[in-house]
Amino acid sequence: MITITTTEGLQAFCDRAARAPYVTVDTEFLRERTYYSKLCLVQLAVPGEAEEDAVLVDPLVKGLSLDPLYTLFRNTDVVKVFHAARQDLEIFFVEGGVIPEPMFDTQVAAMVAGFGDQVGYETLVRKLAKASLDKSSRFTDWSRRPLTEAQQTYALADVTHLRVIYEHLREVLDKSGRQPWVEEELATLTDPETYTIDPEHAWLRVKTRTNSGRFLAVVRELAKFREAYAQNKNIPRSRVMKDDALLELASTRPATVNDLSRSRLLLREARKGEIAEGILEAVKAGMNTPQDQQPKPDRTRDKLQVNPALADLLRVLLKAKSEELGVAQKLIATSSDLDEIAAGERDVAALKGWRRKAFGDDALRLCDGKLALRANGQNVEVFEI
Repeated sequence: MITITTTEGLQAFCDRAARAPYVTVDTEFLRERTYYSKLCLVQLAVPGEAEEDAVLVDPLVKGLSLDPLYTLFRNTDVVKVFHAARQDLEIFFVEGGVIPEPMFDTQVAAMVAGFGDQVGYETLVRKLAKASLDKSSRFTDWSRRPLTEAQQTYALADVTHLRVIYEHLREVLDKSGRQPWVEEELATLTDPETYTIDPEHAWLRVKTRTNSGRFLAVVRELAKFREAYAQNKNIPRSRVMKDDALLELASTRPATVNDLSRSRLLLREARKGEIAEGILEAVKAGMNTPQDQQPKPDRTRDKLQVNPALADLLRVLLKAKSEELGVAQKLIATSSDLDEIAAGERDVAALKGWRRKAFGDDALRLCDGKLALRANGQNVEVFEI
């Protein structure tokens, strides 16, 4: 096993990779105690069976720069292959300000190729590479040095088997003509906005059912403070306050440190110092928000007049089309998509792009009474009326 510990060594491997059609990539990281992931290891492999075709890169070594890797990521002649790439891409975007181009995600491709919803790497290794993985090192501390032989073997397997998986899935997609489907799905993964968390919008991720604009204004300010503080201190947002504590504060609206001491859910360390001051300022700002600037709850779904029978038929149609095409149902349409279509909405993700061809057109014809479903043994048939 080769572990790269110098910038020069990484440059040499990246120069070789620049002449290859693709490079497989994976990372090991820690995030339990930080806001941003701490990159602990990078695994890389190019086509081939030689030892030097698959390497580990130790980013924790002092003086090692990942710039050669970022240059490779910008090389559009080489496909960068990941499995379940979102967290890996976030790390590289935060660390180096780069998103690999072009890139290929085998999890997305496997969903298009009929392997089910969010298929795991282990499953693809077993089915396509005809191998098994030693999972004993999965949850180890990747920041500790030296790495054990078991850790290194586990980490390297994440990119060596990935070569076989990628080549198989790419062949399947080329034959089916569905590579454009995958590219549509990757658009969100390769959008920098996916990895840019604006504290101003952090409140949208807090689940609440209230209709009160005042309450939502306080939630917005508390979530904004929490996100900004967590980013600045590089600590998990839950270390500032958890969602249940945030909602409790939005309800009780404390005005003094003494008020904070009465909270049932707020962490002890958040009842004093910078966090306490930030909470009180956020509550005050939320309470002082003019009515015309208060957040408006999204009640569009509440207004939907969903035809339940039609929604059920659409679910049956989705299952039939999913089985016919060999594409994961959740990738084609969500339950919310189906309800919206059954309510007459047409600005729906399931009616756009490749989904329109795979499912949307038939869904609309079903809604218009031009298409029908019938049982045939264990299967459902779709036919014209």
